[in-house]
Amino acid sequence: MSFTTTLLLALSILFVSTLVRSALGFGDALVAMPLLALAVGVKTATPVVAFAASTIALLILLKNWRDVDVRATWRLVVSSLVGIPFGLLLLKSAPEAYVKAALGALLILYGLYNLAAPRLPFVESERLAYVFGFAAGVLGGAYNTNGPPVVVYGALRRWPPENFRATLQGCFVLTGLSILVGHGLAGLWTPLVLQLYLASLPAILLAVFLGARLNRRIPRESFTRVVYAFLVVVGVLFLI
Repeated sequence: MSFTTTLLLALSILFVSTLVRSALGFGDALVAMPLLALAVGVKTATPVVAFAASTIALLILLKNWRDVDVRATWRLVVSSLVGIPFGLLLLKSAPEAYVKAALGALLILYGLYNLAAPRLPFVESERLAYVFGFAAGVLGGAYNTNGPPVVVYGALRRWPPENFRATLQGCFVLTGLSILVGHGLAGLWTPLVLQLYLASLPAILLAVFLGARLNRRIPRESFTRVVYAFLVVVGVLFLI
């Protein structure tokens, strides 16, 4: 595959995944990681998606920072920082075939879980934030998929809709920067990674703008069910 083809493919994937993230508040890595990993490999896709995700979170947070639940954010962030090194170790040491299989299984389980739309119990204690935050750190360091544990925790805590999207970005900005630093220390900031990220910035900015408009206009339930069904299909392809 030529560099031009790889670049156009990466731009398309990051545009779509950013659109999902801007509209829903999460889900960009779950869309971008499997597709980019197929095109450029996991060890290139992971830092590219991390750069894009941190940029998206910062842009959304700058506009919605007043809605962030600070108490929930700091617990999730602290425990995520503990989990990130374990995720980086997994990324560096695990064979890529097993990493893709694990990511595929994660996508299938998460997609089916959300399509089933279970009625989650309300959790009053905030101590579970440390458990979900640690899991988010491990998944974030390895696969950039730190969103699912935080989203499930927010559902368990019954975060109000106006706080849900903003609080997620508060977590993702801080943990995303830590993941990026970890990737750099692990030697994952290659010239190809930086080229793909910088070239994708215009597409990311456009998708953030369009996603914010979608967030206000498209029925949330219909949109998310399509996304989750797509994730299940991609996960099956990964396992195959």
